[in-house]
Amino acid sequence: MTLEGLLTRVRHLNASRTTPVVIGVVGAPGAGKTTLVESLVGELNKDTTDPEQQAYAHVPMDGFHLSDHELTRLGVLDRKGAPETFDVHGYAALLQRLRSPREAVVYAPGFERTIEQPIAGVIPVFPTATTIITEGNYLLLDRPGWELVRNQCTEIWYCEQDNNLRVQRLIQRHIQFGKSPAEAEAWVHTVDEKNARLIQATKASADLVVTLEEASSNAV
Repeated sequence: MTLEGLLTRVRHLNASRTTPVVIGVVGAPGAGKTTLVESLVGELNKDTTDPEQQAYAHVPMDGFHLSDHELTRLGVLDRKGAPETFDVHGYAALLQRLRSPREAVVYAPGFERTIEQPIAGVIPVFPTATTIITEGNYLLLDRPGWELVRNQCTEIWYCEQDNNLRVQRLIQRHIQFGKSPAEAEAWVHTVDEKNARLIQATKASADLVVTLEEASSNAV
């Protein structure tokens, strides 16, 4: 599926519904989910420069990371990024709000990688946004709470990326945001890749599988 094909699919979903659409994009850490969604939303909104008039919005799952303070209290700081380290019920509740007609702006949380912490209220979703694209790791996970997320999505796409390339990019991302090369490699292989295997097992449940190499090589 090329980027042009994905854009056509999103536009069709947006035009065929009378209530807001929520499209989920899932994939292993480092698969390129955020880059893909930013490219899609940027292209879809390119003719509308005023954010308050745009029909497409990007709302990442990462804003629902629990804070390090809470992860420490729960004793799971060393598993940060695993399913149990997110506020899944809060995430599902936000998606439920977004898939309903809205007369006021809805503020979603974001995630600041320079401090590795969630930040409340940094993503405004205006009433004109009738298609929301959300991306994260566990949208297809068959565990308590996560099915509530799945139920709020019109459809969910699974992003596929060459594993070796994905791991190398992930290590470089950790280095970029403060880990030493040794720390980054250790974290990827002991934490991120454990999560990646969990996510990869959900691929068969996706409505569409997107091969990132194909989409990026056919960018509009």
